[in-house]
Amino acid sequence: MSTNHIRNFCIIAHIDHGKSTLADRLLEVTHTLRKKDMKAQVLDSMDLERERGITIKSHPIQMHYDHSDGNEYIFNLIDTPGHVDFSYEVSRSLAACEGALLLVDSAQGVEAQTVSNAYLAIDHDLVIIPVINKIDLPSARVDEVTGQIVELIGCKPEEIIQTSAKEGFGIDELLHAIVELVPPPMENYNTSPRAMIFDSTYDNYQGAIPYVRVMDGVITPGARAKFFAHDREYDISEVGHFVMNRVKAKELRSGDVGYVVASIRDVNHVLPGDTLTTKENAASEPLPGYEEMKPMVFSGLYPADSDDYEQLRQALEKLKLNDASLIFEPETSEAMGFGFRCGFLGLLHMEIIQERLEREFDLTLVTTTPNVKYNLNLRDGSEMEVDTPAKMPPSGEIETINEPYVSAEIVTPKEYIGALMKLCQAKRGIYKNTDYLTADKAQLHYELPLGEIIFDFYDKLKSVSRGYASLDYTLQDYRPGKLQKLDILLAGDSVDALSSIVHADEAYQRGVALCSKLKELIPRQMFEVAIQASIGTRIISRSTVKALKKNVTAKCYGGDITRKRKLWEKQKAGKKRMKKIGKVEIPQEALLAVLELDKD
Repeated sequence: MSTNHIRNFCIIAHIDHGKSTLADRLLEVTHTLRKKDMKAQVLDSMDLERERGITIKSHPIQMHYDHSDGNEYIFNLIDTPGHVDFSYEVSRSLAACEGALLLVDSAQGVEAQTVSNAYLAIDHDLVIIPVINKIDLPSARVDEVTGQIVELIGCKPEEIIQTSAKEGFGIDELLHAIVELVPPPMENYNTSPRAMIFDSTYDNYQGAIPYVRVMDGVITPGARAKFFAHDREYDISEVGHFVMNRVKAKELRSGDVGYVVASIRDVNHVLPGDTLTTKENAASEPLPGYEEMKPMVFSGLYPADSDDYEQLRQALEKLKLNDASLIFEPETSEAMGFGFRCGFLGLLHMEIIQERLEREFDLTLVTTTPNVKYNLNLRDGSEMEVDTPAKMPPSGEIETINEPYVSAEIVTPKEYIGALMKLCQAKRGIYKNTDYLTADKAQLHYELPLGEIIFDFYDKLKSVSRGYASLDYTLQDYRPGKLQKLDILLAGDSVDALSSIVHADEAYQRGVALCSKLKELIPRQMFEVAIQASIGTRIISRSTVKALKKNVTAKCYGGDITRKRKLWEKQKAGKKRMKKIGKVEIPQEALLAVLELDKD
């Protein structure tokens, strides 16, 4: 089929604006799936996605559409996530498309991620088709939302398509607009093949399978795959397209979206953003890749059973194929043994990765308190990066600690502006300006320390705005801060997993609160356990877990009091000896005590 009859597009929107439902209707109207095979969120294949009602992974799928002009068109749709933590998935989808459907909820209007995704699409030079969804809702504000979209992307009101994905209104008009407005891919059949890897997965029988968008040339089975990121070559045994499952094809031509099977057993040889070509007709230059995402939140992942360490390593490697924004490196903790220090795009991303590891690979994991990366200027003139408090050098060696700041954009109804500004100020935010999208909707711009917002900021933002405010943020720069390392000592030994880096003004209150919280969570031992918070060598707070007391005099049925005193003294000496050599087991709840503090 000619590339003139191919349309590659994605759906972008804020979370919960109806992307997955719209994708369901497009599949139904184009008869990609039979009616009896249809179900809600059909492209959300993971149990986690269905349980939470959110899209976590982008999902490519091919549809055939019979247009009124008598021609059949191939639509390659890539459904994308909407949460800020999965913006990397969106950027990868955009790089493989020529057009984007910008979906906006008619009741909620333009929100923070709507703005962010629209700018991403503009940066990729995509044709944007604005769509207002859920027009059947009683609370729909179509005219107001139309004004917001016009203000955002500068289109004309009549260019905006009104739909109800749930009821099927406006779907035919939308399909017609995709044919008319989204440009076909360029036809480059006669050049050296170049395909951009935008995603990948792992199959136990076929190895790592890259998902590609072919930009130039033709890729056929029997050719030898060559990658620009490394020198290894592989024999291509199968190529194909995505319907609901992988469907084998004779070839992948310029403009196609599909997959390549080449029995790649080393998962590190398939890198999203890399260019795939063939040895027989090798391209001289790679395709321009998309921006590499930098993790914002770091946490340690440890197997509950130390024997599962190798299984955890293999699980992380396979998961990285499916989620290129995940980074990890080996780490050792005195409290928990061998594990991995992992980097995530946000707290939800961290939570999803942990759940996927436990469900898909049957692992039981222990996670440490999340934290961000700091840049340190040392007194000897050198610099270093620290992504865990355990790596922090002694305070006497540190000149300044620079913490990451983000540029935050909060879209909210105007009645919640005061409460949100108060929340941002409590998190050491720097106010920049306020823009009014409409008479009733404002856009607040703040600069906030990333370390202050990774725990509970999003929850509190939703709480004070009754769910109406939305947040988007991008990493801006590093700035000097009055920061200190807060250590927690159990029975005199520092527990690296419980250490944190806090602002000097909050260190004392945080130390007191953490000691009190840990007193509730650490189980009682046969000996007294001291819980202390310290900054450097100075103890700022202490609480004590009382020892379990065994009644050693229960067997005494008379006699002199000295007999009981002997037993008590013997017990006391035994407890003193246990205190020196005894080991305190730290439950997972105690390791996440810092998170619990922020929720209180």
